[in-house]
Amino acid sequence: MSRPRAKYFNTTGPCDPQRHYMLPPTPRIPEARALIEMDRYFVLHAPRQTGKTTALRVLASDLTAEGDIAALMFSCERAKVVGDDVAWGESILLESIREAAERSGWPKKLLPPDPWPRTTPGSRFGSALTEWCRHSPRRVVLFLDEIDGLQGNSMVSILSQLREGHNARPQGRPFPSSVILCRRSAHPGRSDLPSPFNIVAESLRLGDFTADQIGELYGQHTEATGQEFTKDAVDRVFELTQGQPWLVNVLAYKITIEMGVTGAIGVTQVEEAKERLVRARAIRLHAPISRLHEPRVARVIEPIVAGAWPGMDVSLDDVSYVRDLGLIRSTRDLEIANPIYREVLLRVLGDRAERFVRADPRSFVLPDGRFDLPRLLREFVVFWREHGEVLIRQENYHEAACQIILMAFLHRLVNGGGYLDREYAAGTKRLDVLVRWPYPGTDGERLIQREAMELKVWRAGKDDPLAEGLAQLDGYLDRLTLTTGVLVIFDRRPEAPPWKERGAFEQAVTPSGRQVTVLRA
Repeated sequence: MSRPRAKYFNTTGPCDPQRHYMLPPTPRIPEARALIEMDRYFVLHAPRQTGKTTALRVLASDLTAEGDIAALMFSCERAKVVGDDVAWGESILLESIREAAERSGWPKKLLPPDPWPRTTPGSRFGSALTEWCRHSPRRVVLFLDEIDGLQGNSMVSILSQLREGHNARPQGRPFPSSVILCRRSAHPGRSDLPSPFNIVAESLRLGDFTADQIGELYGQHTEATGQEFTKDAVDRVFELTQGQPWLVNVLAYKITIEMGVTGAIGVTQVEEAKERLVRARAIRLHAPISRLHEPRVARVIEPIVAGAWPGMDVSLDDVSYVRDLGLIRSTRDLEIANPIYREVLLRVLGDRAERFVRADPRSFVLPDGRFDLPRLLREFVVFWREHGEVLIRQENYHEAACQIILMAFLHRLVNGGGYLDREYAAGTKRLDVLVRWPYPGTDGERLIQREAMELKVWRAGKDDPLAEGLAQLDGYLDRLTLTTGVLVIFDRRPEAPPWKERGAFEQAVTPSGRQVTVLRA
């Protein structure tokens, strides 16, 4: 591992402009300044590790430096422990405000009163803010980070006091001119909360990086060190991450620090960094991925993996929660947020099945260096007959069990020497897989073997999906400019053949005339 240079790409906690490469955060939330100037209360929400805390700190610092506003960001996270203890919650928040103000280096005239006024629990937080604003020579603006930390009656009390203070401002009550509630979700989660969500002007979401912003961020490294990220590398990072800030930074960190790459950084280095990342335990503990087995997350993700639409038991709150975690792109088109999450998600879900795979990956490499896909399919049939029934029963994502199990088999035998690209989304009724396998050509050049597969499930009460699958595989092969592929059909009907008889291979012709292999499992 190389020693960190003067600056490096940050992968843990808020960014420090003295130590980390970072983009100016406030352009990512351009509406925020305008709303603050209009003395509005609003919500800012974003998944963890997207730069939210950094953006708030910089915006608060910039506003205060301009001279008309005393803007302070403080965290409510310590209040997680208080539950329904309103007095304790108020004390923790007021102490957090004081500590943040003292760390800010403000002159004494801007600091909150010491001590805070003593009033009845349930009104102390609002009374304290009023006392501070009464004596402050500037407008007070507060950023309440991690407001989700408050729960139960403590949340009810704090939000009620903020609403009461907001509504009393026209009658002359001194109170913060703008309050920004910063949370991981835009939805309070309980419709009966007496909260300021019904008086906010907007609910803003912190956006991901654009391809140009990734280029700008990586350009700071080039300017500092002379080491260039090629345009193709930047484009590939955007394709893999869709601009998710933590992923953008962690790929660059792996390349520049862990891998110790010298010279220009291209697509090859990006691919290696991605492979290291998806194999590492760190991303499995990454906040969104670690929640896959939460019931409300599983209710949304399972049908996406299965290519189905969510059932009637999936609420808009469930979908919004998963969107706010950063696992899906939007609440309308249910699609996993980026290719890295698509891969890691299936790896995590397939952990149990992968432990059953005993075959040696090296035995699938042919003498010329190519990958033996026909043999892999034959070996999968043996594996499926022996373990499929048990693994399906054990799989928590029951409707997506077949896809998860085959992908686990591929992970075990392809990754390490090759790459797997996956495409799946709600309503598509399929999962597409592209195997990319590097091998040496006759002149020593690096060539890439590409093999395409499509996975479908024949469910109870439905027609044989062969015709639909052949047409869909045709479209997939068109996009990849390949002449042949494999269609795998899993039979989940009650009248399906016995397990020991499954795994029949047949040849079929697609609507465009391609000869393809069909495996019925």
